[in-house]
Amino acid sequence: MGFMSGEEVVVTLAPVAVYWVYAGIYEALLRHTTVLDRYRLHSRREEETKNIASRKDIVRGVLLQQGIQVAISVAVLKLEGRGAAGDGDGRAAPPEPFLVSAARFGVAMLVLDAWQYFMHRLMHSVPCMYRRFHSGHHRVAAPYAYAAQYGHPVDGVLTETLSGAAAYLASGMLPRAAAAFFAFATVKGVDDHCGVAAPWNPIQAAFRNNAAYHDVHHQRGGGRRNFSQPFFVVWDRLLGTHAPYALRQRDGGGLEVRAFKPDPTR
Repeated sequence: MGFMSGEEVVVTLAPVAVYWVYAGIYEALLRHTTVLDRYRLHSRREEETKNIASRKDIVRGVLLQQGIQVAISVAVLKLEGRGAAGDGDGRAAPPEPFLVSAARFGVAMLVLDAWQYFMHRLMHSVPCMYRRFHSGHHRVAAPYAYAAQYGHPVDGVLTETLSGAAAYLASGMLPRAAAAFFAFATVKGVDDHCGVAAPWNPIQAAFRNNAAYHDVHHQRGGGRRNFSQPFFVVWDRLLGTHAPYALRQRDGGGLEVRAFKPDPTR
């Protein structure tokens, strides 16, 4: 038996592969075609002038974060011991009924969302944490797809990696279901940072927490609004940090997000 089962390898590496494939599709369409230009939230010039971090720095930072993520994922899988060897002889456990898997998937979504909201808000609320750990992510003021996981490694571990571990442990998902969940969560995170608000995008249509919603958070003065990520907006609405917005046509083409102040009565 090898150090890791095939399912465990998929759980740890699928999110990394999905990240670069999905982000690469956006990158190819935005940099080499005009297909998405009418839906861009930031012009090409804004991406170059508003963003402090260079694209090379972002690639290096994301790869570092993903390396740490893989290492922690392996440790959680081994220590928790759920694994694929459900019958004790190394063979994969039988598949669960669909409704059971769907319920576990839903629990994982809720746990991931709750963890990320409160940790993300904490990063913005404690000045030293924001300055040392989270401000790096906001060096990308005009978000684009493959910058989704860019930031300080400590921020990445506390906000994203540990939230994933908590979702996995709390939901009781088998590795094969966890692989699908983390791949989906990765796609959602990339899409939230893609800088494109296309009405025909099924991911953005299904979730109010989408690229336009998260763009409010990245705007100047928006750092204390719209903390929720990656799926729902419930925590923002319950705790008074939700900021509505409107999408408008931008002079010169594309779209822009105009945020409104949160309603203090809600």
